[in-house]
Amino acid sequence: MSNRLTRWGVYVLIAIGFAIACVFLSNWQFERNESRAEQIALVEQNYNAPAVPLADVVADDEFDPADEWRPVTLQGEYLADEQLLVRNRPHGGTSAFEVLVPFRDTDGRVLIVDRGWVAPGEGELPDAVPSPPSGEVTVTVRLRPGEPLPGSGRGAPEGQVPTIHLPSIADLVGDEVITGAYGRLVEEQPAADAALGGFESPTDDPGPHLSYAIQWILFAIMGFIFIGYIIRTEIVKHREEVEGKPAPAKAPKRRDRDADAEDELLDAR
Repeated sequence: MSNRLTRWGVYVLIAIGFAIACVFLSNWQFERNESRAEQIALVEQNYNAPAVPLADVVADDEFDPADEWRPVTLQGEYLADEQLLVRNRPHGGTSAFEVLVPFRDTDGRVLIVDRGWVAPGEGELPDAVPSPPSGEVTVTVRLRPGEPLPGSGRGAPEGQVPTIHLPSIADLVGDEVITGAYGRLVEEQPAADAALGGFESPTDDPGPHLSYAIQWILFAIMGFIFIGYIIRTEIVKHREEVEGKPAPAKAPKRRDRDADAEDELLDAR
């Protein structure tokens, strides 16, 4: 009996450990769902908001994450000679290049503008990269935070960068570059002679995080049910071994009607 109780105690501990892991994973999915909901709400709030001057949103290089996707306007000129390409960007079903061009605003600050993307060419570079408009330009962009450097430490050839890591880009450009945010192009006035590939709107799909969180809770409950079923099965089996199985009742043997008729004939003779 003590061995069975010990074994059942182990079963229960396994179920508790499994349930704790499920609760942890469920909470993780709930947090991811909440984070995704906040991202969607931020896009809904800022994406189509009226554009305002850059200085109203980014002052002294300080960028509030609540202003992500906010449209801003700049007036000034592109620094076309400082153009950079970002490698391995997923656009058009290929590893495309995004085109970064610094833009000097009338206040003297420089904002990195992501003008769009171009498909890879035959070699290491695109076959052609459309140039930005020259001279005085009014630009509308949506603000985005910079990206970290690759965790693998990979680099990029000259004239290219592995990610939109703004401090590294500022070192390459050498001007008073804003490192708190960069801009994704919405509109240029006057327009360039040739357009680049545009950016898709961010999706409002909340993802499967909520359903995954509920599934982990159900798995925790099912773990206890399964352990309970195993313990109950062992109890029933032990009881049958102790008390013995009742012998199955035999059904009375039915006689064949033809055989009965033959017996009657023999008796009559």
